[in-house]
Amino acid sequence: MKRDNFGSKFGLLAAAAGSAVGLGNIWKFPYITGKNGGAAFILVYLACILLIGLPVMISEFVLGRKTQVNAIAAFKQIKPNKPWYLAGILSVSTAFIILSFYSIIAGWVFSYIGRSAIGNLITVSPDNLSEYFGNITSSPIEPLFWTFLVLALTAFVVILGVKSGVEKYSKILMPLLFILIVILMFRSLTLDGASKGVAFLFKPDFSLLTTKGVLEALGHSFYSLSLGMGIILTYGSYIDKKVNIVSLAIQVTIADTVIALMAGLVIFPAVFAYGLEPTSGPALIFITLPAVFKAMPFGGVFETLFFLLVGIAAITSTISLLEVIVSFFTEKFNIGRKKCTILISLAVFALSIPSTLSFGIWSDIKIFHKNFFDLFDFIASNIFLPVGGILICIFVGWVWGSKNAIKEITSDGLYSFKVEKLYSFIIKFVAPISIGIILLYSTGIIKLN
Repeated sequence: MKRDNFGSKFGLLAAAAGSAVGLGNIWKFPYITGKNGGAAFILVYLACILLIGLPVMISEFVLGRKTQVNAIAAFKQIKPNKPWYLAGILSVSTAFIILSFYSIIAGWVFSYIGRSAIGNLITVSPDNLSEYFGNITSSPIEPLFWTFLVLALTAFVVILGVKSGVEKYSKILMPLLFILIVILMFRSLTLDGASKGVAFLFKPDFSLLTTKGVLEALGHSFYSLSLGMGIILTYGSYIDKKVNIVSLAIQVTIADTVIALMAGLVIFPAVFAYGLEPTSGPALIFITLPAVFKAMPFGGVFETLFFLLVGIAAITSTISLLEVIVSFFTEKFNIGRKKCTILISLAVFALSIPSTLSFGIWSDIKIFHKNFFDLFDFIASNIFLPVGGILICIFVGWVWGSKNAIKEITSDGLYSFKVEKLYSFIIKFVAPISIGIILLYSTGIIKLN
């Protein structure tokens, strides 16, 4: 079966950036920044992106491009008689599980888009927003409908293929996302009192930074760039041999980080302008921000634009997650892309059902003191992701060898790579140890007050 590839550099960048830019930037990054004190946390996060995230992204890109196959076959091709393919299986499994609960959160966003567009959300009083959101998530039917819709839209794009689907729609959605975030950022920055939110983001107070905050910054730098779940590796397999991998990885990293900071400039100036708390956690965009929009002139319009922005960010990520799984199954079993995508999407939807219901009628069902949603999130995000990241570092740095990786990074000498020794040291030692610390912290083995 002939493999599809990206057709243009912009399309490649849009798709790769779209995989990284998602709910992690616009939902999670602002609330963990708020929780950990703002600017000081951001500086640590940026350092982690530069020292850990970027080298691991380069490693995934080169592993994919070198082999030109899916996330599991890549390990088999380089070490055919060794069990390293299990690292690929872990990546694909991680993408499958994450997609099952990520699409639920995306569904909540789509519900808010609809409710905001018809003027329903803006009429809810701030005191009732928590109950309003709780009624949506605990409903036995509505969240399933929105989750199904998210997966159907995602499947539609993936069925069309890499060039005609993933690339084409990334080239449409990513510029639209950027335009929306600029409009919302301008509105937020022109509010009275917005300067307090800007200061919160960019004036560091290191007394607010804790060891726990440093570890969260390290963990989010890895999660935000879509590392350890096969996405970058899979997209790397669609890249032409003459593409400058380092330049691409830097551009994707910059796009991801800039969007996250711009999301902060949308959210925090508005939150401070209306005297609300920036530390409200995961409820920030679903409960706190609707209260902000209600108090804002033309709030209904900006509210709809905001949730449309978040919805686009979510869809660009669900597309890349589904592509990882489809890429493997179509190549391994020689199944047509359309049939394979539909079957996998239905399987993901089936897995999402217990997670969806765990906010409502199945909320009393606990496994290891966690509901289904929290359990799947814990397994994928806290165990599979960091373990997958560690295995990629060990494989590229020690098994395949950093010299072979560097040869692919430079496209056999076509491009210079002046930090070869630093890259080799990071991918062999710094990155796996750092990700190992994330694993120990996120699983509760390392406990911090």
